Formats: sequence, structure tokens, C-alpha cells
Amino acid sequence: MPRYEFRCRACGDTFEVNRPMARAAEPASCPQGHADTVKLLSTVAVTGRGGGAAGGAPTPAGGGCCGGGCGC
Repeated sequence: MPRYEFRCRACGDTFEVNRPMARAAEPASCPQGHADTVKLLSTVAVTGRGGGAAGGAPTPAGGGCCGGGCGC
């Protein structure tokens, strides 16, 4: 089940809530009982045994801010 991180605006505490993705947008009360909370944007790291693209070929490295596709 996904875990969502929230921050309480009243006390500043951060806390996590486990809930189904279908309920991701629902508000959550902090453990102290305050209702004024905001959902935080969390990062996700996905790791695996593969080393690149399908078939074991390495993923091409690019440059610039967007991977080099636009030449920036």
C-alpha cells in the first residue's frame, strides 16, 4: 500500500499515512489532532537488477538539463 507524507501547518510535524492510491487526495489529520495539513511531494527510487535498456544494452547518456535531446 502506498505511503503518503504530510506536514501539519499548526505544529510543523511531518507524518506518513498508508492508504490506497484511490484515497491519495484525501486530507489527513496529524497525530496531534490538527486538521490543517498539507501533502508533501515525495520522491521515489526504483532499483532493480537491470543495467539499462531492454536486452541488457546500456542506456545512452545525454547531456544538458533534459538529457541532451534538444542540445541545451
